[in-house]
Amino acid sequence: MRLDKIIARSRIVDLRSADLEGALDELVRVSVGKFPDLKPEALLKGLLARESTMTTYLGFGVALPHVRVKMSRRYVLAIGRSRAGIRHDGAIADERVHLIVMLIAGEKARDYLQVLASIARQVREPELVESLINAPDLDSLFERLVGGFGGIRPVQAQQNRINRLMLREAERVARGAACRVMMVFGDTFIGGIEREALQSRLKTILVTRNPIEPSEDKDAFADTIQVRSFSSQRMAQLRSAILVALTRGVIAFNDRVCCIGGTTGSNQFDTLIVVDIEREFQTLLTGSTADLLPADVKPEVLERVIAVATELGVEGREGRPVGCLFVVGDTDKVTTLTKPLVLNPFHGYKEEDRNILNPFMDETVKEFSSIDGAFVIRGDGVVESAGSLVQATTDSDHNLPSGLGSRHAAAAAVSVAADCISIVVSSSTGQVTLFRRGVMLPLTEKRR
Repeated sequence: MRLDKIIARSRIVDLRSADLEGALDELVRVSVGKFPDLKPEALLKGLLARESTMTTYLGFGVALPHVRVKMSRRYVLAIGRSRAGIRHDGAIADERVHLIVMLIAGEKARDYLQVLASIARQVREPELVESLINAPDLDSLFERLVGGFGGIRPVQAQQNRINRLMLREAERVARGAACRVMMVFGDTFIGGIEREALQSRLKTILVTRNPIEPSEDKDAFADTIQVRSFSSQRMAQLRSAILVALTRGVIAFNDRVCCIGGTTGSNQFDTLIVVDIEREFQTLLTGSTADLLPADVKPEVLERVIAVATELGVEGREGRPVGCLFVVGDTDKVTTLTKPLVLNPFHGYKEEDRNILNPFMDETVKEFSSIDGAFVIRGDGVVESAGSLVQATTDSDHNLPSGLGSRHAAAAAVSVAADCISIVVSSSTGQVTLFRRGVMLPLTEKRR
């Protein structure tokens, strides 16, 4: 859903309180006015209870308190700004919270974690946060919020001679090669690219690293795939984007895809590639797209794990490279093939709080990535354990390239022994590699 649809000017306030409880009470009071089924005391108690369990501080002076309650509406969003700053136990050192984004969700809202993650992605953009905090008045703050959450309208592809030529030839190549789908790498253009600029009658998929919201425009892209890229190489997101499209069912294993893009931010198309999916992924596919994704694994869970793994591969942890292993799906079987190396840090927490789709899990997972052993993750995203030793063995010869160690061997073995996907981050190269049925698929290039 579009986040700008749940923002109301009446629920945007300048906070007077200097502490978190007082600030939350102010936001609760402005939220319940039009909704008599919301009880302020119960809301405040629920918000504070969650804060005592897990911090909702995101960094950059932003906190995202949230709670689920029984109510008729799906969501209520209230936003408070404090120029002086508010004390928050989750903040580092002397940091103060200057922006509190409070989300109240109805118990029947099925996309709760996705909405929470969307908000978190938006308010992690330093430029947007700074503009909100420094807005001269609340009306300006509201306008900037709507612009930020609704998405600034992307610029159209500059219609210069080369771009027109590339688009025209991409259409001809796609039809000549019997491509059913065109994949456009939107980061080529500053601010992205609009569907109208392409003028293609083929099914068109946008690939971008930017936070995205489903569009309500009938002329929009057939699908939009968010894949973070930390490389300056052209179409660095290609393999991960095709994998995500396959698991979503947007493309089929026997499709050909025409891809067009260029150097990030160059505003210039300069590369055209035709990808034969069956040939590119022949070692992973055995006849159907469904076989690529384990039966119990949701596509959005795999996408999220890939995103976290990619960030770890590039950023490491506290300036140091880290290596880690994620095993996703078929948890009942995987559990029999693992044993704990340490006490399970996720034991006893609510499933909602330890779901990989929850944006507050990012830092938790990254913090525990330094523990030896694997993360075991259910197909619905719930993290069952960390620090698990994988003891799977198979008679298969995985033919792993030289230089790969025990972590990659364990990932290959468990992907054969159970109906799961394993994803490895290499501590030496930062490369992210996916394993399915013992076959490896590098998703990112090696760090130089």
